[in-house]
Amino acid sequence: MPQGKPTVVPDDGLTTRQRRNRPLLIVHTGPGKGKSTAAFGMALRAWNQGWPVGVFQFVKSARWRIGEERALKVLGESGEGGSVAWHKMGEGWSWSRRPGTEEDHAADALEGWEQIKRDLAAETYRFYVLDEFTYPLKWGWVDLDDVLGTLAGRPGNQHVVITGRDAPERLVEAADLVTEMGKVRHPMDAGQKGQKGIEW
Repeated sequence: MPQGKPTVVPDDGLTTRQRRNRPLLIVHTGPGKGKSTAAFGMALRAWNQGWPVGVFQFVKSARWRIGEERALKVLGESGEGGSVAWHKMGEGWSWSRRPGTEEDHAADALEGWEQIKRDLAAETYRFYVLDEFTYPLKWGWVDLDDVLGTLAGRPGNQHVVITGRDAPERLVEAADLVTEMGKVRHPMDAGQKGQKGIEW
């Protein structure tokens, strides 16, 4: 895309403005670091446009205090830009299993998805981050057909970003924008644990 211009313009009957303002489904996947970070960067852009932002975290513990959450909440309360709502679903499953049964975590994830469906139907937000949502899909806690159908039929101009490793192929095929984060090297490969200011 030289100078931000598309290489092909489809013959779809839409004006340039209509095509430019289509709601997007975006997927950040792959084994590398930065999937959520990139989604939160897009949320900052949405906030700057004055759009209401909804963040739904699916496998990060409610006890974790991550920098992006604090920054976006402060911005959302600043009276400038858009509002920001932050929702945490369950106790965190991406690296270690927390107390509770798998059925409990599956129920939390499903309720999180049901809330997103209600918000999409009501057009509560203009920009959604479904952080680590690929995992409940991979584990079968949330029905992929339901997700694809709901996202395809969402009303208005609601952008949705889904993050996490191992995105289902059908989700990738349905998305308008897909970025696969690759890993070349990571300090953890040399036995170093995550650190403040880098991982959280």
